[in-house]
Amino acid sequence: MTILNRRHALALITAAATLPQMAFSQDRTNIVDVSLGDANAPITVVEYASFTCPHCANFHKTVWPQLKANYIDTGKVHFVFREVYFDRVGVWAAMIARCAPQDRYFGIADHLFNRQREWTSGGSPEETVQNLFAIGRQAGLSDGQMTECMSDRAYAEALVAEYQKNSEADDITSTPAFIINGEKASNMNYEDFSALLDKELAG
Repeated sequence: MTILNRRHALALITAAATLPQMAFSQDRTNIVDVSLGDANAPITVVEYASFTCPHCANFHKTVWPQLKANYIDTGKVHFVFREVYFDRVGVWAAMIARCAPQDRYFGIADHLFNRQREWTSGGSPEETVQNLFAIGRQAGLSDGQMTECMSDRAYAEALVAEYQKNSEADDITSTPAFIINGEKASNMNYEDFSALLDKELAG
């Protein structure tokens, strides 16, 4: 999928219209990277992906499990995940994933990718929000927590601003895309990804 330009991206800042406005219990505008693995690993892989991107979902179904088991869990790769937003639904999904404690983020992300066709098939914004809430509940989030997160316009604005800053700095034009020890790489199968990582490890 192709990245939207800045004007279109800023137009995505739309909280779920059906959710009530409310007082917020915390400031979520300090957006930090979510990551897995040893921060001192010899390789850092940054993935740029959208929760609504079919190619990204395919990567996470076919490549991600082996990548995590063979490189991240073994201390060879520090993996950083950065969301890309093509539409407001993608922003909503990220807000739900980030509403949970960080140690649950990747579990929610797995659900979002593995069940992408299911939760994005809502015929209305209200139905899509309820689909996302169902995923959040499985991660232990309450409806109140998710409503607060998704009603926070400043939070949505901060997410989109962070996405714009990072994607422009790394010249990301499509998803999924990867930065491997500072070098950009495009989508690939596990065999090619593994070969690239092994070459990097060999020095």
